[in-house]
Amino acid sequence: MPLPLTNIYTPPYLQFSLYKHHLLISSLPTTTIPPLSLSKTSLSLSTSPSYAIMPEAPNDGGIVEKNKKTLQFIEDVTSNPDEVQQRILTEILTQNATVEYLHRHGLSSRTDRESFKKLIPVVTYEDLHNDIIRIANGDKSPIFSSRPISEFLTSSGTSGGERKLMPTIEEELERRSSLYSLLMPVMSQFVPGLNKGKGMYFLFIKSEAQTPGGLLARPVLTSYYKSPHFKDRPYDPYTNYTSPNETILCPDSYQSMYSQMLCGLYLNKEVLRVGAVFASGFIRAIRFLENHWSLLTHDIRTGSLNPVITDPLVRGSVMRILKPDPDLADFIERECSRNSWQGIITRLWPNTKYVDVIVTGSMAQYIPTLDYYSNGLATFSVYNVCIF
Repeated sequence: MPLPLTNIYTPPYLQFSLYKHHLLISSLPTTTIPPLSLSKTSLSLSTSPSYAIMPEAPNDGGIVEKNKKTLQFIEDVTSNPDEVQQRILTEILTQNATVEYLHRHGLSSRTDRESFKKLIPVVTYEDLHNDIIRIANGDKSPIFSSRPISEFLTSSGTSGGERKLMPTIEEELERRSSLYSLLMPVMSQFVPGLNKGKGMYFLFIKSEAQTPGGLLARPVLTSYYKSPHFKDRPYDPYTNYTSPNETILCPDSYQSMYSQMLCGLYLNKEVLRVGAVFASGFIRAIRFLENHWSLLTHDIRTGSLNPVITDPLVRGSVMRILKPDPDLADFIERECSRNSWQGIITRLWPNTKYVDVIVTGSMAQYIPTLDYYSNGLATFSVYNVCIF
């Protein structure tokens, strides 16, 4: 069923960054580095104001009550958006009163909305290029934020074809992690029982670079996966994945894909949702299975791990899960040997409720392929907060 617009949560700081399409001084995720090309996209940069105390991520103890608290938090911060946005804008501008960008446009120490609307212009990413290069080259002065820039994050490039380099601060990662924890309680209103099983997500880290000024530049999800917020996260049924952390953090893409697929197949009855970040990544995983299912079933049949997997941390994490299961190997072999792979997702992972991937922009071309492999399962994107 379509997700009602009233149930789509937009955090107050995001609402304000879109206010009149004006620039909002804040911290954003960033990605990788050369080439430092920029595309025409409005930018929102800010530090993270303490507009409310977010609830802790839900766990198995009292999951219903935890979800209620999360949903109530969403209602509280969205019931009076004008008042919340006014307060957040004041907090952000007060916190960043000394930054160069605001002074350049004559805002000085003013924190009222009318001055902000009047003086801060609509800009494209190119307009900020020179300032971003200054930060990348080691300029530590407060150009956009009063907080120190901790790293650069890079965009995926799927919308305009070019990656964007964006500065971020340490507090932004904590805020992003808290916002991620709001997604699944909302989803659970429409897809019940998601806390009763696992998610089979194909998640990968990507290469990172270093700017001339010594700051890391990497994709936003690579930054998140390598952070304690992901690696040391407490148990949460909504982030209970078939893939051990070690398989996700493996820098070798083949070893990472093989070990994640092997764990997903072995735990097939526990899987309630499948996905990747982008549709293309999930399709790539299914095609990997098409080419490697005989090796994977051998590992499941014997309870051993292919010697091509040489990363000791990956081997250790997989072998803590894998045990000989000839019946499961036979089942997977029969399904993968059939002439048609239509519906292979629901055949191999029969309890799957939906596919979780981004299918907007250039990813829309993969929707027919996803429908073929999934027998028309609903496709959600919790990252983009949309449904198809």
